[in-house]
Amino acid sequence: MQALRVSSSLPLVWMSVPASPTLRWVTAALLFAAAGLCVVVPFVSATLLTIAVGAVAVVAGISQVLRLTGEAELKGKIFRLLSGLLYLGGGIWVLAFPVDSEVSLTLFVGFLLAFEGVMELAAAATGAGPARGLVLIDGIVTAILGGMLIAEWPSDSVWAIGTLFGIGLAFSAINLISAPAPASNG
Repeated sequence: MQALRVSSSLPLVWMSVPASPTLRWVTAALLFAAAGLCVVVPFVSATLLTIAVGAVAVVAGISQVLRLTGEAELKGKIFRLLSGLLYLGGGIWVLAFPVDSEVSLTLFVGFLLAFEGVMELAAAATGAGPARGLVLIDGIVTAILGGMLIAEWPSDSVWAIGTLFGIGLAFSAINLISAPAPASNG
């Protein structure tokens, strides 16, 4: 769940909205279809997401190692090399053992959601504005969800990540449909 920004008078856009109503509905339909698949087969979607995280880590590791030549000092090169090797090692581990990595990823997501929920609650407590109630509800729901993932770990690892991703895709589709049409440049 994303926090609402209430301190600015500029609109906050989380995703680009197609100007064409047809493209908007087609995109929303594809998001709903992907969301449905993620919820129906959460283990498959969670495993694919875990593999994607591993692949991104491998690419990041290669990038860090390739950037060694840009470091002037030996200490900088050592730290960049260690960082790159950590990314590479972690990414290769995730790619080699995606199901085991999925279990760890579920615990990480649980802690991440719990932390985000507490931060949302703090934002609601310190903020004032029309969306304060929504931020408060967002914080409560996010913190409870994170706590539930942590409390039920590792038994929830088989379904949690895929189901949560599917629900996120469904909300993205709803946001896409309900977002105001972009103003034309003309």
